[in-house]
Order: sequence, then C-alpha cells, then structure tokens
Amino acid sequence: MKEWLEFAAAWLLLKFVGILPRPVGRALAAVTVRILLLLVPKLRNVAMFNLKIAFPDWSDTQRSETIRKMARYLAWQAVEFARFPRCNRSNIEKVIEIEGHENFLEAQKQGKGVLILTGHIGAWELSSFAHAVYGFPMHYMARPLDNERLDTFVNRYRCLSGNEPIYKNESARTVLKTLHAGGIVGILADQNTLPEEGVFVDFFRKSACTTTGIARLALHTGAPVVPGYAYWDVKASKYKLRFDPAVELVETGNSEQDILENTRRFAKITENIIRKFPDQWIWVHARWKTRPKGEPPLYDFL
Repeated sequence: MKEWLEFAAAWLLLKFVGILPRPVGRALAAVTVRILLLLVPKLRNVAMFNLKIAFPDWSDTQRSETIRKMARYLAWQAVEFARFPRCNRSNIEKVIEIEGHENFLEAQKQGKGVLILTGHIGAWELSSFAHAVYGFPMHYMARPLDNERLDTFVNRYRCLSGNEPIYKNESARTVLKTLHAGGIVGILADQNTLPEEGVFVDFFRKSACTTTGIARLALHTGAPVVPGYAYWDVKASKYKLRFDPAVELVETGNSEQDILENTRRFAKITENIIRKFPDQWIWVHARWKTRPKGEPPLYDFL
C-alpha cells in the first residue's frame, strides 16, 4: 500500500506540474523545495557543512545564499523533468542549447564509444534527455529506486527521448557491449562511494572516496572520456549543455596507479565545474561520508 501511494503521489504531481505554464510550475516547485528543506533540517545542515569544506573562506551568508539558489535550480529541474513528454526536436532549443558539441563529435569519430563524465550539476536529468532529442541517445547508469512502480515510472520519463538505463547488477556486460558498438554511456561520478568501489582522491582539498568505474572502463576499452554537463545560463535565460574536450588519460602500464591518477583527474575536472557554478551542485549529498581507514566520521550530526 505504501509503495502504491508513493507512486500515485508522484504520478499526480508530475502530471500536474507538467501541464502548468513553466513559470507557474517553477514558482510552485521552488516553494515546495524550500518547505522540504525546512521540514528536513538535516539536508540544510549537510549542505552548510559541505560548503564549509569546499569554501572555507566564505561567510555563512554566502553559503546560505548558495543553498537558496541550489534549491531553486533543483526545483526548476523537477519542472523540466515533468515536461519531458512535451519536449521534441522542434522546441528543445527553447529550453537548452548545446555548446562545444564538436568536442563530443570528435571523440565519437574514434569509433570506440564515448564515456560522458558528468555529475549532479545544473539540470543533469535534462542533459541526457536533451542530447537524445538532438539525435544522440545514450545509456545512463542508474540505481533502481526501492519502489519498483516508481522506478519504472521515472525511467519511462527518462527514456522518452530514446535513452536506456543500465542498472548496477548488469552494468559491466552492458556497458562494454554498448561501447564496443560505438554507443554513449553517461556516468554520474560526483557522489560518495563505498571503499570497495572507489579510491580516495582530493575533492575540494579533502579526500573523498570516488568511483573508479570511468577510469577502469576508459583504460580497458580505449573509449574517450568527455566531460558533459547542463548549466543554467543567466544571460541566455536557458540551459546550456556543455561538452569539454576529451580528457587526456594517463597510461603508464601500471594498472592500479593509472586508475588512481585518472580518477584524480576526473575528480578535479568535476570540482572545477562546480567551482564555476557552485549554486548549481547538489550540496545536500554527504559527499565526504566514507573516510579513509582510521579517520573519524565527518557527518556525526546525522
């Protein structure tokens, strides 16, 4: 019953927001997210703590303003997600334009598939959806939701433009098959990782357990790694889907050292993007939760 009610609430909310004019939907969503942050204070506490790690020289006022803007951008992305059924090639450019697409196309020419290095920046759901609308569908790494009905519903929206999910239990075989066929695989690489799935590298000058998946795949397949992310362009009043040049990989022949060094490079690239758009990253995630052996926990207030 609980799962059915969760699904019904999500279905009604998405359908309702999806038919509203965009400005009205954004205003309603922004109020909802602000209320959520008030009702769940630990989210705001995590965000403030993370911002103190990342920007120790900032004032609390600057951090609070960043959280306020972050909440707004999260709300706006939720509205765009609800409007996915209305997106098509004739109207997508009103919402999001592509920058640096030559970098993606150059990587694609190599014929080894493309790994998109991305994170929870700006409108990450819109980025992969829009790229498929533009004619470049991709596979995306997904963690299934506990609610199976809701998971199916959410992925139905994500796949309306031709994208396909790759779940963790099927990831290795499907990713390799996709890359060997010249396909595109997007991986969110900015979240906390368990020790057995990652390595510790600097992220905002503090060790953070970071997935080694992209490095292992790139070194094994030769697929180029292209940073890609969608950010809100204030001047243009629309999103920009930005692709940067493919990352130059370190390949010394020492497998574990190469994995570590390339993971370090990917983390630094992600950090630099966040520094450009600090109010568009999801600071409510406990990014530094996993600690090196012997270190005390950082989020002891949770």
